[in-house]
Amino acid sequence: MTAQVLPATGAPRARAQTWDTIQWNHAKTHVKRLQIRIAKAYREGKTGKVKALQWLLTHSRSAKLLAVKRVTENRGGKTPGVDKVVWRTANQKIKAVSALKRHGYQPQPLRRIYIPKKQSGKLRPLSIPAMECRAQQALHLLALEPIETMADKNAYGFRPHRSTADAIERCFTALSRRRSAQYILEGDIQACFDTISHSWLLKNIPMDKAILAKWLTAGYIENKCLFPTSLGTPQGSLISPSLLTITLSGLELALQAATAKNDKVHLCTYADDFIITGASSEVLTETIRPIVESFLAERGLALSPAKTRITHINEGFDFLGVNIRKYKGKLICKPAKGNLKAFLQNIRDTIKSNATAKTENLIRLLNPKIRGWANYHSHICAKQTFSKVNHTVFKALWRWAKRRHSNKGAGWIRRKYFRSEGHRHWVFSATIKDKQGRKSHLELVEATQIPIKRHIKIKAEANPYHPAYSNYFEERLARRKESTKQRSRISKKIWFPWWESEHDE
Repeated sequence: MTAQVLPATGAPRARAQTWDTIQWNHAKTHVKRLQIRIAKAYREGKTGKVKALQWLLTHSRSAKLLAVKRVTENRGGKTPGVDKVVWRTANQKIKAVSALKRHGYQPQPLRRIYIPKKQSGKLRPLSIPAMECRAQQALHLLALEPIETMADKNAYGFRPHRSTADAIERCFTALSRRRSAQYILEGDIQACFDTISHSWLLKNIPMDKAILAKWLTAGYIENKCLFPTSLGTPQGSLISPSLLTITLSGLELALQAATAKNDKVHLCTYADDFIITGASSEVLTETIRPIVESFLAERGLALSPAKTRITHINEGFDFLGVNIRKYKGKLICKPAKGNLKAFLQNIRDTIKSNATAKTENLIRLLNPKIRGWANYHSHICAKQTFSKVNHTVFKALWRWAKRRHSNKGAGWIRRKYFRSEGHRHWVFSATIKDKQGRKSHLELVEATQIPIKRHIKIKAEANPYHPAYSNYFEERLARRKESTKQRSRISKKIWFPWWESEHDE
């Protein structure tokens, strides 16, 4: 009988791991434990320990697995870089995890494309990294996030557990009272991502400097020509928002140190947009603006002259698609006119471009747009705006239906495309079948069906990597899941009316 030959280590050969057998919860737990240790070390000022723990995290297989999972499952996961490589299969993803190493890594140039800006119509440069570079950025972002969470307390852009709803609620609490500040400095940083100083980033960003330097100087390819990058961070990279957040961190403390309580100075930041409140226009002009300009100049940044202005609260201002204004002393937040106009134009264009599409297909195109926009504004005073959206969408659909059946009367068109549901008598719908062959009505979502509910702002000092706030975030997540279930029940009633009757029995 021949003896079994063992590997050189003396241990039995382990079963090869496949993408479908990965225990993601174990990987997340391991990474979260290291992130909590990084945050603790950074709070205690132990820079050496922070670097050691970051090194341990970026060389962890669990972190590499999560990095590859993130870049392959997000919306840009199917968009290739200059190498035209996309990780689609499970085998490609496993190989990508094994190849994700620091030694010998050299980033490829970015693929430059241009996308139109929402309001101005101008083109915005967007840089697309190769898949390997995206995975490396996602990996190092895991080590940078615990430090990023200790940025300015009232910075909300692209940070874990924070959203635009928190930023709007921050504006409301700072401006809603009778004795609140009356003037607002609307700030916008000119070409923010394109002009950040590389030397400042390399000196102040607490991460692997060698890797960061390679990303910053990788260059980009446009029209088959390679262009160098001596300033800025590429728009489109995973790690760029975090770099910007840390770059702008410290502005809040600088403002607090230079002002008094009676100045009523409050800051709210979301990426490169921010607002600063003040008791008077003189405070904002003579004290606040010079501080902001000096703070930005150190980082190679400058305010945009065209978009930076001082506004009285009675005139109102737009921030993150929301208009914030006082009417006879009462602060009201509602969807901004420009945001509403752009949304309705998108709906009209979608309907016009699907003139011959099936009713079912048109509804499936419109529902995510209407539901997403309404959910975004569901925490502010949007009831009247939602009614206006319903009316505008109805008129566009009625024109669409009449154009398809120009020789039919209004009654025939109504019976074909609209039905009654309770007190609603003009419900745009289509008859469909589910997997079991049962017929049901696929209905168009109406904006007024989305419930309006006040958003509870996150605590400014809350940190997801601090054990003291673990219960706070668990409760907050539970409330969010309950709210999501309520919205899901609404959606299921809209899609399959028989769902409600079966589940209520």
